[in-house]
Amino acid sequence: MAQRMVMIVGEEHCDGKDRELTVRKTTLFCPGDGLEAYDHRTGDLAFHVETYGRGGMCGGGAAAGDLALLGPAGEPVLTLRRRRPSLHHRWDGFLGDGAASGQKPLFSARRSSILGVGSGAATVLVDLLAPQIAEFRVDGSFPRRCCRVVAVKAGGGEDEEEVVVAEVRRKVDEGAHVVLGRDVFVLWVRAGFDAAFAMGVVLVLDRITGDDIDGDLGEDLAVASSPV
Repeated sequence: MAQRMVMIVGEEHCDGKDRELTVRKTTLFCPGDGLEAYDHRTGDLAFHVETYGRGGMCGGGAAAGDLALLGPAGEPVLTLRRRRPSLHHRWDGFLGDGAASGQKPLFSARRSSILGVGSGAATVLVDLLAPQIAEFRVDGSFPRRCCRVVAVKAGGGEDEEEVVVAEVRRKVDEGAHVVLGRDVFVLWVRAGFDAAFAMGVVLVLDRITGDDIDGDLGEDLAVASSPV
């Protein structure tokens, strides 16, 4: 599975090599608002995020609170909308501005347990609503910037295969040997996997778990390498 292309949002978001995006929060007023993601190899803007305050962007029908994942030229890639009511803080992801046009969701994400809110460590599950490639879960703590997106090959049984397809980790300034604050972090994406989908999962994590954590961050600083 790791060697082939896994296209969920679009083929143009699948790179033949492992990819690193540097994600930066441009405002701290609201979780998920004002994110920018830059390609580590080229330094080019890959994605940016806007929050719909009053709707009206990217098709004209977005609801207040929707999140828009945009490409470098401002084109809509994904729209994310919170499903209400939802005990487990469920979010739906739509292709482009599909939330405005009545399109069915591409995927749905939810917290698997309402426990562990302070640590952000509760598992988040991501279900593809289109024909399934795999099931996904997120292990770890997003507020600590230490979590992995795991694809579970459909079929189940003893031969069930799990592959880490993306990872969020702390950003290290290699020149100064300093771990940067949580406003800047790394999204590693496995070769062939859809980076736009991985970014969509990051946006959902930011909304579901937030940035509030208990305890010291020091124990996470050793996590500085990509999965093998």
